[in-house]
Amino acid sequence: MPRRRFLPLVAPMLILLAGLPAIALATDCPTPGQWQREGKVVSTAALMAELAERRVVLLGELHDRLAHHRWQLHTLASLHARQPEMAIGLEMLPREAQPALDAWVAGELDEAGFLAESDWLGAWGYDPDAYLPILHFARMQRIPLLAINVTPALRQRLAAEGWEAVPASERHGLTPPAAASTGYREALAAIYANHPSEGEYEAGLERFIDAQLVWDRAMAQGLAEATEEAALVVGLMGQGHVSYGHGVPHQLADLGIDATAGLMAWNRDPDCTPPTGLADALFTLGDEARFEPPEPQRLGILIAAQEDGVRVDGVGKQSLAEGLGLLEGDLIVEAAGRPVRNPGELTDLIRRQTPGTLLPLTVLRNGATDELLARFPLRDEAR
Repeated sequence: MPRRRFLPLVAPMLILLAGLPAIALATDCPTPGQWQREGKVVSTAALMAELAERRVVLLGELHDRLAHHRWQLHTLASLHARQPEMAIGLEMLPREAQPALDAWVAGELDEAGFLAESDWLGAWGYDPDAYLPILHFARMQRIPLLAINVTPALRQRLAAEGWEAVPASERHGLTPPAAASTGYREALAAIYANHPSEGEYEAGLERFIDAQLVWDRAMAQGLAEATEEAALVVGLMGQGHVSYGHGVPHQLADLGIDATAGLMAWNRDPDCTPPTGLADALFTLGDEARFEPPEPQRLGILIAAQEDGVRVDGVGKQSLAEGLGLLEGDLIVEAAGRPVRNPGELTDLIRRQTPGTLLPLTVLRNGATDELLARFPLRDEAR
């Protein structure tokens, strides 16, 4: 499926997990900062000591939640204190970015150089500021950072053409994935139903599931290969790849890696009812809303990469983009006088706009170029 995203980015695998196992009441209601497993509070020391003996630990995140990245950093530090022979695998970057990660860990690149060399905005697009504390921790401790993802183009190619049509040398030696479980198929179908699609629904759904399995398999195989060098490999990835053991854990098991654990951060609800089976252990967050950065600026468009710019594939109702006159099919070729090469660059530029500022956009429509001026509202106006 073409890579599409709303501004700011919202990863499709994070939240829509309807139809999965029911929740059960916890025996002990944990307080913020406590871990729980199977509905019971477990001490950090005991849990970390146990996890340090695993081969792979997965930390499922919500990409745009700063509290999740803080939790990941603290968990990484706890694990590293118990098992220094550790490596960190990143969903955020495809294998082509490995040289940039190696140079970063070796201290050969500054932040700007790393973001450019890794093509962070093009490959991932989420705010790098949320991830940089983790990247600095890895560099200070000389922990290997691993690019375990593949490019959207390769995912699409494998899903559309099939594994036999793509030589092993062109797919990083990846092996075909294990079939999705029934529960995983249901979760992916729920996600697919909430996204615009072209063509016949069932065929599109199968391509979507196939692409997701490529995604999971690529990360699982990258983590599995890393266990040959590191005593413990920790993977950072979206919650949807970890939830209920469906995605990456399922593929790791198929690769013979059974000593794994999936961890997530959890916001305690009033009834203290953590989802049963969601992860091997849950870390309880407090109310972190006031410590999160302000909501990023939005245009309200669905966008996709195109060779000569960023294509508008949808315009939200009553959005800034609708008021601006953007239309589906428009091609945004420049923003603030600079060419935009991919959705990540445009997303990052919009995200960093100060309320009340103006952003010039150059739009190509039906062969003609038009100049539009987006005014981002003040916070009070946006309410």
